[in-house]
Amino acid sequence: MNVFRILGDLSHLLAILILLAKMWRSKSCAGISGKSQVLFALVFSTRYLDLFFVFISLYNLVMKVIYLLCSYITIYMIYGKLRKTYDRENDTFRLEFLLIPVIGLSFLENYDFIPTELLWTFSIYLEAVAILPQLFMISNTGEAETITTHYLFFLGLYRALYLANWIWRYHTEKFYDQIAIISGVVQTIFYCDFFYLYITKVLKGKKLSLPMPI
Repeated sequence: MNVFRILGDLSHLLAILILLAKMWRSKSCAGISGKSQVLFALVFSTRYLDLFFVFISLYNLVMKVIYLLCSYITIYMIYGKLRKTYDRENDTFRLEFLLIPVIGLSFLENYDFIPTELLWTFSIYLEAVAILPQLFMISNTGEAETITTHYLFFLGLYRALYLANWIWRYHTEKFYDQIAIISGVVQTIFYCDFFYLYITKVLKGKKLSLPMPI
């Protein structure tokens, strides 16, 4: 395991903890897309089924369990404990627009036509687009809280670091996972405009604002 993989995992974990800390301290989930969080929980649930029958390493096991627990705690906070602060009016992205194409693509492009492999492939494709409801919500409201933008930044950084990880593995191990790499590139592209706004506005103390959707 190389440094890019470790930094990517830590960035991913930091993003999740930032989001949970924001909700815990403010007692509010305003500005957070519950739909994106449901998609991420679905990503982890379908990808980490090997927890029940494959042991890779203690690190791998611990990180998977943490991701699963944190994702379901986040959903509980949004739809349970803090549901009165959840902004349903602006979290309006239709999930079927993502789920139907992702399911279809999983059946068309995969490494093996067996349930576990199909679910893993589904999770890879879904993760690439799971952030779209959150970005759509920010567009609906026209701006985002600083903490929410920090969450998005570290989530995007995680994907960028994983791209570096795959490049490193190709040069050192000749390892190449076409599905994961292409999906990771697509996901990183979604963050590119956000990265620019984060660096030019948020880090200078300005509030992030995005164009309102037509």
